Parts: sequence; structure tokens; C-alpha cells
Amino acid sequence: MNDTQFAKARRNMVDGQILPNRVTDERVIEAMETLPREVFLPQQRQTLAYTDETVLIENGRYMMQPMVLARLLDVAEIKQSDVAMAIGCGTGYGVAVLAKLVDTVIAVESDASMRTKSERNLGELGVDNVAVVDGVMVEGNPKDAPYDVIYVDGAVPEYPEDIARQLADGGRLVCVEMPPGKPVGRGVLVTRYGDSISKREVFDAVEPLLPGFEKEAAFSF
Repeated sequence: MNDTQFAKARRNMVDGQILPNRVTDERVIEAMETLPREVFLPQQRQTLAYTDETVLIENGRYMMQPMVLARLLDVAEIKQSDVAMAIGCGTGYGVAVLAKLVDTVIAVESDASMRTKSERNLGELGVDNVAVVDGVMVEGNPKDAPYDVIYVDGAVPEYPEDIARQLADGGRLVCVEMPPGKPVGRGVLVTRYGDSISKREVFDAVEPLLPGFEKEAAFSF
């Protein structure tokens, strides 16, 4: 596919996947309409960039379905002045969309190859408000907390409470919960008010687990 064909596919993605699924934040829509999603995939999979499915990147890492990403960011009610943390960076697409919505993003990534690829992709697209840090994803990045928004770039068995504690008062965490043994998960919005943390299930979703979070399933029974 050439650039014109990718641009048409991107527009079709927005019209066919994003807009019909109750995504109302115009900035989310604009970011997904303008960012070249194909750039973040290996060349042999770039033709899958705008399909309504999860796409394998490499080494057990996936690019989230466009609709799932859009709805998570939409329900987070993100403000431009927010400071955000992304758990997992992958090759950088979800983080790039998030970066279009906020002043600062700190992306925690434990895979050196993913960090290298994401920094290259973000740099080539001129996304300069993201700091990709080497860290253990299940721990978040407490030294730079609190965060107004936390986005988890992949599914988890249940929302990570230790990471949710890194939210500011009134902060929001969005992720896909895929409980062990369940065929369908849920996109959830987690909000912190003082010491109280609440969770709201928003929509059905199916995404692969983010590496490093699988072992938490053993403690959920």
C-alpha cells in the first residue's frame, strides 16, 4: 500500500470503527485520523494497521484494536494540562495518540527492543513530549507520581492497584481487564479520590495480556 491508500484506510478506520462506538472526544478522533498507525508495525504487517483487530508486533507484544484504544482514552476525559503515564510502550502508537492529548507522557517499558523502536518512531514523527523510561511495568513509575491519567497498553488480569495508587487526587486509570478463564474482558475506568479508589466497567473488550502481568493471575483466586 502507498501513502494515499494508507490515508484512505485511516479515514475508513475512523468512520467505521471509532465514530460508531461512542467515541466523542474530538481530539482522540483527530489524533487517530492523523497519526500513521502503519509506521508502528513491521513492514510485513503494515497492511493490517487499520483492521478492527489486535495486531501482533513481535515477541508477544501487540498493537491494541483501534476501537479499544479510542474508547479507553475517550472515557478517561483527558485534559491538555494532564500529566500521563503509559504502562507499556510497545512500538509507540498508543503512547503517540496519548501524547497528542496531554502535555507530558512518561512511558514505562521493560523491553529494550520496544524502547528503541518506540523512541525511533516517536522521534521520526516529531512527538517530543514523551519520555520512554526503562522500568518494570508492573511497578509503574512511582518516583515521578502522581499522574492525572494512567493508560495501560495491553490487558491485565485485574487493574493494578499499586499503579492506581500513583494517581493524583481525581486521577483516572484506564485499562482492559481480562480475568483468567474469561473469554471476554472489560474496558474499565478506575478513579482515585483521596485514599478511595473506584472502578467502573465501561465496555466489552478482548486484548492479549501485557507481558509481566500474567503471573498476577495466580493470585486472583
